Amino acid sequence: MNPRRLFTETPPLRLFFRASLPGAVGMLASALWQLLDGIFVGRFLGDTAFAALNLAMPLVIINFSLADLIGVGASVPISISLGRKRDREADNIFTCACILIVLTGAALGAALFAGAPLFIRLMGAEGEFARLAVQYLRVSALCAPLTTIVFAVDNFLRICGKIRRSMVLNILMAVLISVLEFVFLHELRFGLWGAALATNTGMFVAALLALAPFWARKLQLRFCRPKFSRPMIRQIVTCGAPNFLNNIAGRLTSILMNVVLVRLGGESAVSVYGILMYVEGFIQPLLYGMCDSLQPAVGYNWGAGLRGRVRAIERCCFTAACIVSLVSAVCIAAFPSGITRMFMADADGAFLSMAGTALRLFALTYLTRWFSFATQSYMLAIEKSAPAAWISVSAALLFPVALVALLWPLGLTGLWLNFAGSSLLAGVLSVAVMLRMRRELSRPDAPLPDAAEGVLPSVPWNENPG
Repeated sequence: MNPRRLFTETPPLRLFFRASLPGAVGMLASALWQLLDGIFVGRFLGDTAFAALNLAMPLVIINFSLADLIGVGASVPISISLGRKRDREADNIFTCACILIVLTGAALGAALFAGAPLFIRLMGAEGEFARLAVQYLRVSALCAPLTTIVFAVDNFLRICGKIRRSMVLNILMAVLISVLEFVFLHELRFGLWGAALATNTGMFVAALLALAPFWARKLQLRFCRPKFSRPMIRQIVTCGAPNFLNNIAGRLTSILMNVVLVRLGGESAVSVYGILMYVEGFIQPLLYGMCDSLQPAVGYNWGAGLRGRVRAIERCCFTAACIVSLVSAVCIAAFPSGITRMFMADADGAFLSMAGTALRLFALTYLTRWFSFATQSYMLAIEKSAPAAWISVSAALLFPVALVALLWPLGLTGLWLNFAGSSLLAGVLSVAVMLRMRRELSRPDAPLPDAAEGVLPSVPWNENPG
């Protein structure tokens, strides 16, 4: 089906299942290989390697953050331009975004490769612990120019209506990475660098396969002669800033947490924190997959002035995010020992006790996390980057840092409670953002999105435009 018809004519609930579920499955596959990454490293290479992996991971994710900024930042104006039937403008944004991703990946990768020993030392690691973390970080940094684009091309495929293709590529990438990592670590006995090499090899293959139909000019978005301009770059940065700030802020918080954990509990505390991050890395992609997969549809309809469809689509998104989050909270709280033993099969009683307490407190996070996550995605899709940025930075950095100081007297318990407290505060902020947004859109004189007037008529949210 033509992307315009898919996004602007399919009934909202059917559109949700058609677009969001494949996106969630694709992101679930991505989450599974990240989960297996931690399991393989913990079981095949031991506790020190597992702790080193988790110490380096925030810096590795920062390495991907610029690609995510550009990919998400370009996807919003591309979707809106297509909704306004400005195809050439959309092609130019797409082409320029791909070039920018490769260039920024090379620049940031070079900086991380050169500075890896210093960064890891500043985080408090020494000896073998530090050596392994530097090893993992440097392999990822070397591969950055060839791999970071995989985080953006996924969005571009969904904009073109190739939602199932995006899902299949994510599954293929997850399988390839998992197989390579098992072979490298278990069969060939590579060190921690082998885990990084497996991950980046899988990403590179997936990126090539994802870009192939664009090079063949078989999709709605096509490469063209790039025309860079300051307004276009500013628009990409503005729209991508909330996700970028969320990534950067989250990684800065992780670095701070690791620094504190090294001092309060040593490698064991860092490993427990790593388990929490892997659990989050399994749940968050589900939420992200559902909400992010609907962003092109929201952008199309917002650009076309169909506010009613935007509200109907977002109701599906909020409801699904709530269900996934609440089920996740119950599962984490009910099976802390099983989750811990997936990563540390030989964990002793003290470690199991620490991890069990951390996981039960961490489960509280998902009672409220869904609302701020869905609100941020909604704001991004309709180019309300300022409130989205406030939510992302507050949830990922401002609230956690404030709570580190506030809960300091509780020691490690205070750090485990940090996640739930930050999520609750982010939920309150998101409620305020949504109430303000509702007041703005309910005004009789509220304008349609810029340049959208006359494209398509606005319809009530519950009217079936299909």
